Amino acid sequence: MSTTYLGHIFHVAGAPTVADAREHLVSLPDGALVVSDTGTIEWIGAAADLPSTFAGASVVDNRGGYIVPGFVDAHVHFPQTYSTDSYGGGQLLEWLDNCIFPAESRLADPEFAERIARDFTRRRVAAGTTAAMVFGSAFPHAQDALFRTTRDAGLRVVSGRGIQTVGPESASALITGEAEALALVRDEIERWHAVDTGDAATARIQVAIVPRFSLSVTRETLRALGELYDEVRGAGVYFHSHLSENDSAEGGEIAAVKAVYETESYLDTYDGRFLAGSQMGGSSLLGRRSIFAHAVHCTDDELARLAATGSSIAHCPTSQQFLGSGTMPWKRTTASDVTVALGSDVGAGDEWLISRVLNDAFKAHISEPDDASVSLHPAELLFTGTLAGARALDMEERFGNLDVGKDADFLLIDPERWEPLAMLLAGRVRSDDEQTDTDRELFALLMGLREPAISGVYVQGTRAVAPQ
Repeated sequence: MSTTYLGHIFHVAGAPTVADAREHLVSLPDGALVVSDTGTIEWIGAAADLPSTFAGASVVDNRGGYIVPGFVDAHVHFPQTYSTDSYGGGQLLEWLDNCIFPAESRLADPEFAERIARDFTRRRVAAGTTAAMVFGSAFPHAQDALFRTTRDAGLRVVSGRGIQTVGPESASALITGEAEALALVRDEIERWHAVDTGDAATARIQVAIVPRFSLSVTRETLRALGELYDEVRGAGVYFHSHLSENDSAEGGEIAAVKAVYETESYLDTYDGRFLAGSQMGGSSLLGRRSIFAHAVHCTDDELARLAATGSSIAHCPTSQQFLGSGTMPWKRTTASDVTVALGSDVGAGDEWLISRVLNDAFKAHISEPDDASVSLHPAELLFTGTLAGARALDMEERFGNLDVGKDADFLLIDPERWEPLAMLLAGRVRSDDEQTDTDRELFALLMGLREPAISGVYVQGTRAVAPQ
């Protein structure tokens, strides 16, 4: 039997770009969302127009509250669940050495790995993150725990073990040899990729090839991963890593990558051009299912190459502030036509809730200097935290908005569960112009939302259940 959900519905319909999002914003103050017993969206519209066909459907009454698409986190670190805001006394490379490598090494203990997998998944349910690209653990048993708990909770995940074949002493527990690294990735793909449906077009559980970043691997590693990706790309396996996060000053990440590989750009190392002088040394890892976190300091040529290959960027404004990495230039980056989704980047990011990361994005980009400054429209924010993430995951046909025929991935929001949000929405300044008032209401909802107000998290029409 179908189920009808009543409430104020917000979503960005169709398949727009971020620049067109405001024209595609749908607001249904007295809306109805009908979900089939197979978990797909059968109808959406004003409740007064609900066809008689659905008169017998069961009803979930969320009037006074909101219905929005599930949030998509395009970059979050499972092994860093307990590492938010860890003090490392410096920027990215110092923070990794002092905080993150030791924290991630703790997952060598299977009991600890099970615990952190449960807590990670609980945080996802609480934050309404229905789909995520998850940077995984180096340890296969920890990845097994992550996939199991995610599957049992009913969420979507793409993840892969963090690959490191070189690194400092602090990362020694995370490092494997080249052959072992490749064998472990192959095994993870064989055991977990699309294990739930057997089809990457419909699966909730999927696998990515995930080298931490270019400084954590060698030319030989990249060559072997490129050969492996050539084999498995057709099965829908993903690629995920970090790109141009920390500035190019002497001693920074970008300068270090270019010095080690002797390439003209950071992106070249992932694009098969990892030999000296950016000569071709192997297969490219770019493509439709490739997501690169950060891209704060990309050149125009790098952005053009990402766009041309269908690769995507996971923008992480919260963590970029924490690590002093700078601000991804919004106008220049989105003008390149590359898909820009949103990432919490837990643990450098200390916000699990994607709307809080959107809050940081709004503040960061309105504060960019001179003509780079932009006041992001509420529809652009909602798009970036939902539909853009689904597009980056190459799953836009399945979820990301509430169009008829898609899987019913959505959140129920009850402002009365979080008094500051209820006060904000009830007391906000109204506008006589209907569109302006709609924009203001959505903006207030996104900026003021906190986890307690999320009263229901649904994936494919089924309520997600946090592990105990």
